Amino acid sequence: MLRVCIAGATGWAGRPIAEAVLAAEDLELVSAVARRAAGQDLGEAWGTARRGVPVYATVGAAVDAPGARIDLLIDYTSHDAVLANVIAALERNVAVVVGSSGLSADQYVDIDARARSRGLGVIAAGNFSVTAAMAQAAAALVAPFLPHCEIIDYASATKPDAPSGTSRELAERLAAVRPPITALAVDDVAGQREARGATVAGTQVHSVRLPSFVVSTEVVFALADERLSIRHDAGSTATPYVAGTLLAARALSRTVGLVRGLDTLLLSTTSSTG
Repeated sequence: MLRVCIAGATGWAGRPIAEAVLAAEDLELVSAVARRAAGQDLGEAWGTARRGVPVYATVGAAVDAPGARIDLLIDYTSHDAVLANVIAALERNVAVVVGSSGLSADQYVDIDARARSRGLGVIAAGNFSVTAAMAQAAAALVAPFLPHCEIIDYASATKPDAPSGTSRELAERLAAVRPPITALAVDDVAGQREARGATVAGTQVHSVRLPSFVVSTEVVFALADERLSIRHDAGSTATPYVAGTLLAARALSRTVGLVRGLDTLLLSTTSSTG
C-alpha cells in the first residue's frame, strides 16, 4: 500500500485525483496540502462528509506530521508553489509526481540531481492525459523527418503561466530529437520580434489565451508545399488526467531520477514488457 499526500487536493484537478486515490485498493491518501483549508479534514474542505484526511498548509508540515510515513507526493498546485513543494518532498525522502506546470528545463536538471542523490523518483508531465501523451509521442516520431515546426499553445484567458507546461515539454522533447530549423532567424524579423512568439528549446511557441479553451496544444510541421498538424484538445473536466497520474504514482517505486513526460513512461513500459 503506497501512502500518498496530494498538494492542491481542493483544486480543479487535485480533487478528482484525490477521490481516485481514496477509491484505489493499492493507494492510501494519508494527507493533503491546501493553504486555505489548512487545519480541516479534507471532506470538510470539499463540503462533504469527513474523510479522515488532514489538510496542512505546506508539504513540509504534511510529511513531518507524526505517524505520516508518506511514500509519495502528487503535486497539482501552481507555477509559483510547485518547485518549493518538490524540493521539500525530496529533502524528506518522498518521491514526487509533478502535475503542475511552470518549471523550467534548468529547474528540472536540479530536481533530477536531487532525486538521484537520494535514490528517489520524480515523474513530471505537462499533461497527464494519455491522449496528450500519445500526441507528444507522435510528434517526436515525425520530428527527425520534418525539421520545420512551430507550436501553438491554447489555454483559458486566466491561465497565469505561458507557455503551458504541455507546450514547453513538447518543445524540449523535440529539441532532444533533432536540432530545430528556422528559415529566418527570429532576431532578423522586421517589425515586432515578439510577434514570432517565445523561443523554447529552439522552437517558436505561440500562446493563445481566450475564454472557452482549457488546454489545447498543436504542433505544425511543414515541408515545401505540405503541412502536418498534430493537436490535442482537453475537455472541461479533469477526468483525462486521473488515470495517467495514478499510473505515474504506481511507477515511482521502480523509478530513480527524473522522468519527463507521460509518453516517456508509457513507451518505456511498453518496450520493457514487449
